[in-house]
Amino acid sequence: MSGPRPKTCAACGRGIAANEVYYRFSLVLQGEQDVLGPSGGGSSEDELAALVKQLEESQESAQELEEQVHWERSGVVCSACRSVVVRTLSAPPEVAGPH
Repeated sequence: MSGPRPKTCAACGRGIAANEVYYRFSLVLQGEQDVLGPSGGGSSEDELAALVKQLEESQESAQELEEQVHWERSGVVCSACRSVVVRTLSAPPEVAGPH
């Protein structure tokens, strides 16, 4: 009979012992846009064709383009990293650092 699988903190990389408290997380980032730019007088078909051409000419891989729209991760963090993660994700927008 085997015990629980070893866990590794996703933030610091430290191994988490089976008898230690850990915190499970799931994070999803989804790209959204509330307002589209003003139309240049062209049809929606023209705009769609321009977007497809831009994607085809992009140097980024399909996976990189997809991750700009939808990115998802889950894992566990140790007790020490929990407070850092909570503080980072709870900071008010005016206090957050530059992008």
